[in-house]
Amino acid sequence: MTWWFVCSFFTHKYWYPQHYCLTCAFIDTYTVTFKDFNFNEQLADGVQSMGYNTPTAIQAQAIPIILEGKDIIACAQTGTGKTASYLLPVLNDISNAGAGHQISTLILGPTRELVQQIDQQVEGLAYFTNISSLAVFGGGDGIAYEQQKRGIQNKVDIVIATPGRLIAFLTSGALKLDHLKHFVLDEADRMLDMGFFQDIMRIITYLPTNRQTLLFSATMPGKIRTLARSILKNPEQINIALSQPAVGISQQIYRVHDAQKTKLIEVLLRSGLYSSTIIFASTKEKVKALAKDLKHAQINAEPFHSDMGQNEREEVLLNFKNRQLPVVIGTDALSRGIDVEGIDLVINYDVPGDPEDYIHRIGRTARAATTGTAVTLVNKHDERKLTNIQSLIDKKIEEITLPADIGSIPEQKPQFDNDKRRGNRNNRKPQGNRSGAKGQSQGKKS
Repeated sequence: MTWWFVCSFFTHKYWYPQHYCLTCAFIDTYTVTFKDFNFNEQLADGVQSMGYNTPTAIQAQAIPIILEGKDIIACAQTGTGKTASYLLPVLNDISNAGAGHQISTLILGPTRELVQQIDQQVEGLAYFTNISSLAVFGGGDGIAYEQQKRGIQNKVDIVIATPGRLIAFLTSGALKLDHLKHFVLDEADRMLDMGFFQDIMRIITYLPTNRQTLLFSATMPGKIRTLARSILKNPEQINIALSQPAVGISQQIYRVHDAQKTKLIEVLLRSGLYSSTIIFASTKEKVKALAKDLKHAQINAEPFHSDMGQNEREEVLLNFKNRQLPVVIGTDALSRGIDVEGIDLVINYDVPGDPEDYIHRIGRTARAATTGTAVTLVNKHDERKLTNIQSLIDKKIEEITLPADIGSIPEQKPQFDNDKRRGNRNNRKPQGNRSGAKGQSQGKKS
């Protein structure tokens, strides 16, 4: 028998499967399953067919709140199951309402890749229901626009869209949202980073005032809270994302010269230990160059960048998902735009400047209950970035010895925390040229 422990100190019911309730100071040791949400039969069949058994933390906390019809602002990083946490209660509501095929739900995402992935997940979960969905995004030709327009006219239940293409349909009058009940913003922080704030506020003017709004974000900066105050009504707040990588990720670093990076990657890919790999580089120029070098080395790898056509990018992702392509190379846009299970290796060709980007990159592996490896290549200029990452995750990343045939490693710069640095500066005695040399060293930017 499954038991629910209800935290009576909250105004609503928070259900914590195997989680510690800070308010009640109580630990629930009983396991929650998806059956406890009492989804209707058709949706429950879809959940079972997708292999869902035990909800993740974000699912266990968000689903009951959304089922109650409340607005929500949830902070949960990628790989935690957040998409299903809003899809399942929304699908349950649509299914219970009966087949009307009026647009009752709008899901907004930052990229076409994410929009397509959400649409695919809707298809899987809603397979045994009569619920229909449509992915709406730009970047295609006039034929794609007309196909999406016909899809809207065929009266679907759920529209999943990027902001730009959605506005085009709204302003033309091709899309009406008069019957909308649910409005979801997925990866809201990413949308704001991409400059979509004004577009989101413009879209809001086309929506009914009486609606349920669900905002999901991997991070919770001030601008997200400002947006939430503007569009949500008395939202419940959930914070699952602690900016920590999944425990199943083996994090490793290699200290290298830039000229050694490609050779080391070749060694890793030829080791036979990994069958599905994503490599992240800082620019699309590096993505292109690395893809060319790996192909020259007879390694089956493809780039993924904005200069490619939409059909090309879709083909790369499809081949990668179907295990026909073992290696894909992209920029940080790929870290949020791909949802593929079974990725066992992530390589950071460059150390990301933002520690949060490191979290998103390596979060492509060890999703859910799986394990994986994340390798970061660190050159002599990356020590400060590495320190910031290790500070964020509160962990020293394991350093792996460079293979002998790759060459010698760069000299590591000594790292001091701020307190030690200040202490040394205040307390050390002048030591002639040695002190002067150190002062010059500190003046350089790493």
